Amino acid sequence: MTINYSDKIAKELNLLGAQVSSTISLLEEGGTVPFISRYRKEATGNLNEVSITSIRDRLKQLQELDKRREAILTSIQEQGKLTDELKGKILKAETMAVLEDIYLPYRPKRRTRATVAKEKGLEPLAQKIFEQTGIDVEKEAKAYVDSEKKVSSVEEALAGARDIIAEWINESQDARAKLRLLFEKQAVIYSKVLKGKDVDGIKYKDYFDWHEQASSAPSHRILAVRRGEKEGFLSVAVYPTEDDALRILAEMFIKGKKEDSRQVALAADDSYKRLLSLSLETELAVQLKKRADKEAIEIFKSNLRQLLMAPPLGQKNILAVDPGLRTGCKVVCLDKQGKLLINQTAYLVGSDRQKEEAADCIKTLCKKYEIEIIAIGNGTASRETESFVKSLGLSKNIHVIVVSESGASVYSASDVAREEFPDYDVTVRGAVSIGRRLMDPLAELVKIDPKAIGVGQYQHDVDQTLLKDSLDDVVISCVNQVGVEINTASKQLLTYVSGLGPSRAKAIVEYRNQNGPFSSRKEFTKVPGLGPKAIEQAAGFLRIKDGKNPLDASAVHPETYEIVERMAKDLGISVDKLINSDALVNKIDLNKYVTATIGLPTLMDIKKELVKPGRDPRQPFELFSFKDGIEKLEDLKEGMKLPGVVTNITAFGVFVDIGVHNDGLVHISELSKRFVKNPHDIVKVHQKVQVTVLSIDLQRKRIALSTKDSL
Repeated sequence: MTINYSDKIAKELNLLGAQVSSTISLLEEGGTVPFISRYRKEATGNLNEVSITSIRDRLKQLQELDKRREAILTSIQEQGKLTDELKGKILKAETMAVLEDIYLPYRPKRRTRATVAKEKGLEPLAQKIFEQTGIDVEKEAKAYVDSEKKVSSVEEALAGARDIIAEWINESQDARAKLRLLFEKQAVIYSKVLKGKDVDGIKYKDYFDWHEQASSAPSHRILAVRRGEKEGFLSVAVYPTEDDALRILAEMFIKGKKEDSRQVALAADDSYKRLLSLSLETELAVQLKKRADKEAIEIFKSNLRQLLMAPPLGQKNILAVDPGLRTGCKVVCLDKQGKLLINQTAYLVGSDRQKEEAADCIKTLCKKYEIEIIAIGNGTASRETESFVKSLGLSKNIHVIVVSESGASVYSASDVAREEFPDYDVTVRGAVSIGRRLMDPLAELVKIDPKAIGVGQYQHDVDQTLLKDSLDDVVISCVNQVGVEINTASKQLLTYVSGLGPSRAKAIVEYRNQNGPFSSRKEFTKVPGLGPKAIEQAAGFLRIKDGKNPLDASAVHPETYEIVERMAKDLGISVDKLINSDALVNKIDLNKYVTATIGLPTLMDIKKELVKPGRDPRQPFELFSFKDGIEKLEDLKEGMKLPGVVTNITAFGVFVDIGVHNDGLVHISELSKRFVKNPHDIVKVHQKVQVTVLSIDLQRKRIALSTKDSL
């Protein structure tokens, strides 16, 4: 079957058969997407992560389709109804919908009106009427009036025959295919408020009397009405014009104008209204939900990738503050490795005495721990805390930065946080998370469920399994793209390294704790449970700074060390002299080192690594601060131009934090002077932007912004 899969997938994705076949083989051997895309370029024809992921996902879909195909064949075979012609149709079915249409007449059913009619012996009558040869239907029906079979009248006999015909029409593969196409192209989504729910469901006011073409409805509106329906505020339906549907059935099944054809017409009308329309509406609703889920998840994936790949501050001594009013601010100091040194509670917004004590506390901590950066969470009292800290007259070398604390509370109450800080409460853990995510967003955010980070769109409404798998793919991609320092990485970060997972990550940390830091990648073999395959997959992404072999700090895979050693030997130098030397690396003739398995793509990657080993692909960190004096909604005025940070991107616009506790919305129409279809083409999460305030709704706490003048 794999050969068939390869050919089919290659055609669908417009790839070469050999590329797909090799990729499938590598996946079946346990290869991960990051490993295959980075270290098996010759085998895949230099396919990137996106293509490899597409191959993997389509392979899974086809395997599931074949699994269902086998189950259907077995079911029909057991019924003794499997003919060669039917088997051929089943084997040729390209989609799950077509497969289920073929199976429908053979699917075990509960008792229906048609089965009851068949039990009364009315199937021959139905067959005669359905043939539409111009028979006298009443005369034929009289022959089936029989009190023993519970058919008491001609009309009852004809009604039963129509029930049987209606089921035949419903089970017609051709009829379902044509009507499915009608639903897909012409169906309209209708949404109405349920009686008496207009007050409680006011947030769905836009959908109280709404309709839109289903084929073009954007994902956020589909998910919005579905949520309103689920919460009991809206009734939602999706269907095309009934006349169009009945016209299709008439053209397919009605052959004349005599009474037998009229009976078929009545049966077709009943079949559509009672069976087909409901079935196809449900099917289309599922299809629309899948499409909306996919679009919403793609947006979430893009946002999450941008957030995880946000510029890291790097190793700095940090004082982090989780702001608070009544309970005070939790203040922690972290060393350059993110280790918690001390925690204090300071009342920055309280009595004069409390403020004086808070000021002394922060000044003392900054001096004692040589603080370079003060990180303040952007929650309640954030701007007040920022203003207070800036008023203390601290060294100009100490920068104050407001940091998104989205998800910090989730982390602080998690098992991960309890394991890291068993002796501290949630407020301390939250403050530590705020400081660490400034140092290295990726290393800290992998500890939090991506859904809790706040960069999604209707993330709780979409398929949760698909969402988790998709977001895991993003985290894995980002972690392996950046690389992981094995001697300092947390268990959570190591979990996402290619070839590892939770148990192997735990084993690495335990080995590190018992034996001290790793000095060489060769030492990986000593970790219990880390076999040759896992090491092959992980080694290139695990870095060892200041290890025995300088290549261990790079993305050069150990399997190609011998090639680098030959390069250095041919230049008459040692490997450590070759690394970081642009001039020497440029002297290398890569063609000399091509082998049967290592080609120019891999050799070019090696060359790049030798120039800048272990280079972080993330952008440099840029300092940012909100406008002084703008701390709450009431401080805003229309026309103001303010600095802001993009916090979330959706299909309908972009949310921007301007430092007033409520993010403003830049509607997609206000994003740029040029036409914008996808906001991700214009901005990224965490990007610094200049916005203009268009309007402020104090009652609903909504801010409308524009970036047309700056983007």
